[in-house]
This record gives sequence, structure tokens and C-alpha cells, in this order.
Amino acid sequence: MKHILLIPLLLCIFKISQGQDSTIVKADSMTFEAQRERVNHLLDERSRRFGEYDESLQKKTGVFGLFKTKKDMQKSIDILRQVVLNDNNIFIETRKLLDLKDAQSERYQRLAAEYDNQVSAYMKTITKLQNENDKLREELKSMENTDRGSGIMLYISIIVIIGLIIALIYQYNRHKPKKVTE
Repeated sequence: MKHILLIPLLLCIFKISQGQDSTIVKADSMTFEAQRERVNHLLDERSRRFGEYDESLQKKTGVFGLFKTKKDMQKSIDILRQVVLNDNNIFIETRKLLDLKDAQSERYQRLAAEYDNQVSAYMKTITKLQNENDKLREELKSMENTDRGSGIMLYISIIVIIGLIIALIYQYNRHKPKKVTE
């Protein structure tokens, strides 16, 4: 009976702790997604700028379009510099993304260990309660057996007393002085 009441209590506690963790998970997921979007945006920007760099390499504004001018080369160098700076930002943001992922992994491992400890504690409590329940059942059986033994002894005692009363009455009638009325 106690176990029936204990199970809903344990489930309720588990759901409450799970609800708190789901809020944290949602916040972490949103942070992770936002960081991932930043990295994807930087990658898209890099692709766009690299396309501009490729176009600037092909562009020749010199005499009759046969030669590159100093201005064309400087523009290519500036675009390449922007690509390199963007790559540095991609590395920084990717590192942040990996750090977030590592932090999530560590938190999940910590939560798993915590849940494992809670489940172990619940199992120990259930085992303890089951042992206590078994002990109480044994005591109840022992008391029932003692009561049966006492009942049997009571019946035997009553039968012996009735037998002794009958034996006394019989002895009394046998030894009773007889009246002589003649």
C-alpha cells in the first residue's frame, strides 16, 4: 500500500526537476542556435566576399583592358584582407559555438550523474521500504500464529476444565451418602 503512494510522489518530484531542466535546455538551445546563425552568416559573407575577390582578380581596367592597374590590385588586396578578417571572426565565433556545445555536453553529463544519484537514492528508499514492509508482515504472521496458539490453548483449557467439572460431579455423586428412607 505504501509503495502505491510512493510511486506517484517519486514521479511528481521527477517531473518538477525535469521541468526546471527543460527551461535551461531551451535557453541553451536558443543560445546555441543564435551562435550557429552568426557563424552561418559569417560563412555566407565570406563566400560573397571571396566571389568579389575572384571578380576583382579578373578585372583589368588598364590600357585597352589588357593590364591590371595599381588601383585594381589594391582593390583585390583590400577584398582579400576583408576575407581574412572575416575568416578570423569565423574562427572566433566557431570557437564560441564549440565552447557552448562543450558546456552543454558537460551539463548533460552532470545532469545524468545527478539523475543517476537520485534514481539510486529512490531505489535504496524503495528497497528499504520493501524490507520494512516484509519485516512488518513477518511480525504480523508471528502475531497471528501466537494468537492461534493462544486460541488453541484456550480451547484445550476449557475442555480440560469441563472435563474436570464432569469428573468432580461424577465423583461427588458416587461418594454421596445415600438417604435411607425405609
